[in-house]
Amino acid sequence: MNIKLAVMASGRGSNFEALVHAARTGRLHAAICMLVCDQPNAPVCSIARSYDIPVISFDEQTAGKIRAAGCNLIALAGFMRIVSPEFVRQFPGRILNIHPSLLPRFRGLHAQRQALEHHETIAGCTVHVVNSEVDSGTVIAQRVVFIKPGDTEESLSARILKEEHKLYAEAIQHYSGWLS
Repeated sequence: MNIKLAVMASGRGSNFEALVHAARTGRLHAAICMLVCDQPNAPVCSIARSYDIPVISFDEQTAGKIRAAGCNLIALAGFMRIVSPEFVRQFPGRILNIHPSLLPRFRGLHAQRQALEHHETIAGCTVHVVNSEVDSGTVIAQRVVFIKPGDTEESLSARILKEEHKLYAEAIQHYSGWLS
């Protein structure tokens, strides 16, 4: 399958940039068609423009714009909104998300803080299919990160993010082989 990927992001854009880099170096066999962003001044928008990737605003026409561009897979990469069940129904099995925990543990916000508060010895990241419930879709891939003595939310988050940058492209590539 030729992957035509729409990426949805809200913030600094490190996962978006990692996907762009993976696509441009051949680790991910995909064309990144567009960035969908709900924050017009987010750093991710500048990153997309630096790679000549079109940026569109997230609004009620987003699904139509994604379809019009011929995108066949959507990657949420730090998109800080919950997509509506109606949006998800328009792309069944074609929206992936990366989350900074080993789902089903620690859904939602502040997953790294939750892992530390629960005195976990491991944390990590998960790529999953998006469904109508938050962080509850089918798991595609996970990567473990060991929690070190003295870890803070920030230090653990930084190590998990490094793994996210590698895992997301690998999981998208693998998952696209299942799609027809």
